[in-house]
Amino acid sequence: MDFNSAKSLLALCQEMNLPISSVMCQREQFLKEISKEECDQKMQKALDIMKNSVHESLDHPVKSVGGLIGGEAEKIQAHRHAGKAICGDVLHRAIVHSMAVLELNASMGLIVAAPTAGSAGVVPGLLLALAETYDFSDEKIIESLYTAGAVGYLLMRNASVAGAQAGCQAEVGSASAMAAAAAVELMGGKPEQCMDAATTALSNLLGLVCDPIAGLVESPCQSRNALGVANALTCAEIALSGVKQMIPFDEMADAMLRVGKRIPFELRETALGGCAATPTGCQKQCEIFN
Repeated sequence: MDFNSAKSLLALCQEMNLPISSVMCQREQFLKEISKEECDQKMQKALDIMKNSVHESLDHPVKSVGGLIGGEAEKIQAHRHAGKAICGDVLHRAIVHSMAVLELNASMGLIVAAPTAGSAGVVPGLLLALAETYDFSDEKIIESLYTAGAVGYLLMRNASVAGAQAGCQAEVGSASAMAAAAAVELMGGKPEQCMDAATTALSNLLGLVCDPIAGLVESPCQSRNALGVANALTCAEIALSGVKQMIPFDEMADAMLRVGKRIPFELRETALGGCAATPTGCQKQCEIFN
């Protein structure tokens, strides 16, 4: 059941008439020599941490270690409760959830790196928003997490999920691709549609730089997680509507890596360019470390 490309993954899905989640689950069982029940238990633990990472910051907002973020998710949620939100229910919830996870991460709380700490809000942000809106069970969300895991595995194997190597496109972009594919399967899409959504998510964020202020995973990382969920939701909608992606996932992953290697080092997690190098960004760094 192993696969090393999206092409081979889709071939397995077609050959065995299985969704991506089932293929990924069987791969984990085979390679780790554990039962499905053990696989599901590990995924349930991850889901429980994701749920807590969303709600802890909303229930008890705290400032981040660097003091750059803290309380933003609660403000956005209050905006919706006041009847002033301009986003639809799923997107608004996803934005709140994704930003809440980054707040917890930045205040040294427990999160699930999906695939990284800096992009940890995207996958839980979208999937938990869909679960709340459509009343999906934990079992269905766990299945979608396997799908997200399959996409993340392919990107780690064949491209990159590290901002220091390939910019924020490799972190939030990869997380967005994972979330998009997972959302498509969760909403009844086919394996090909899952990979179409993942490909589109990568292409939409191609070239996104990594420029954290003061080198901290706080700002603009938090709002980029919100961007990641919005992108993922858009790409899922496109794919579920039957719109095909022109470029295969494997080619897009390779393109993302090649683009990432050409991004100047100042824009790859060094805090020497972009937002971090603005006058205000430099001032914030001095305030934190001096």
